Amino acid sequence: MTDFTRRQAMLLAASLPFAGTAARARAAAQKITVALDWAVNTNHIGLFVARDKGFYRDAGIEVEILPYGDTGSGTLVASQVADFGISGSLGLFTQKSAGADLKAVYAVVQSETGRVVFNADRAAIKTPKNLDGLTYGGFGSAWENALISTIIRHDGGKSEFSTVTLGTSAYEALANGAVDFTLEVSTWEGVEAGLKGLKQRSFRYADYGVPDEHTTLIVSSNAFLAANRQAAAAFVQATRRGYAFAVDHAQQAGELLIAANKDTLTNPALVQASLKALNDGHFLKSADGAIGTMDRAKMEAMGGYLFASGILLDGDGKVLKERPNLGAFFSNEFLGA
Repeated sequence: MTDFTRRQAMLLAASLPFAGTAARARAAAQKITVALDWAVNTNHIGLFVARDKGFYRDAGIEVEILPYGDTGSGTLVASQVADFGISGSLGLFTQKSAGADLKAVYAVVQSETGRVVFNADRAAIKTPKNLDGLTYGGFGSAWENALISTIIRHDGGKSEFSTVTLGTSAYEALANGAVDFTLEVSTWEGVEAGLKGLKQRSFRYADYGVPDEHTTLIVSSNAFLAANRQAAAAFVQATRRGYAFAVDHAQQAGELLIAANKDTLTNPALVQASLKALNDGHFLKSADGAIGTMDRAKMEAMGGYLFASGILLDGDGKVLKERPNLGAFFSNEFLGA
């Protein structure tokens, strides 16, 4: 809880005739921890809304959002250091295939937010096959090569490109022309580029042979879910309430996220523009009204694609020979009705 919320709670307790009972109920609330996958951004907005609007308190739980650190959220969840965590779908599939105790319980976004992006003035790049012979600014994962190769070959190219591993410096390298293309999250880096006046064009993965996916998920461990089913359901449903609020009251939700993270979210225009992109693109809530729900076909398709591409490894680092039971990787049961 933020200091502001604590002050509100103290004032409320002083004014209610049954303040002692309420205080004891709060003290007895089960504490739940959530690990972030990256520095705070708009993908995390539902967590902060649910916490600071009191949705978790209403559900009888106390939630601590852990600061982002060097250890990945999936690792923290699988080792039961954290009860839940924000995770990319790639992280879920690769870590669980290698033996990590993980299960996805909520889809933060309903479709892929990533794009292959390049500067708009590159007139020679008309379709993905034109990326052959160019230089990609990458992030160091085998997934990237499989992804880009699929996209180029689907368009009739040979998938012959050079890679320079740059991490987040890839965006600066793209802007100054040091690399020809990279991958970015359209609802964050893409929005930021637009605010800076950078003109870009992009290719959607799903238009070129890569299955659409729930790019960002919330995961837990089977161990925690089995031992804390009621608390897990309370957390997932209150979290969905937080994301729904961000859809219906975007401006207020954005202001709340900024207020809770003043040291890291120093560009309010980026936060609000990113949230607008998430909502306008029907990412947090699909056009047909789905919010939080994982589409079985999407999950199976992406898991199958990663398996067929040789991305999924076992605990010994060897490529899986048999397709795993992908249905065991996720569950919508904690969302309730």
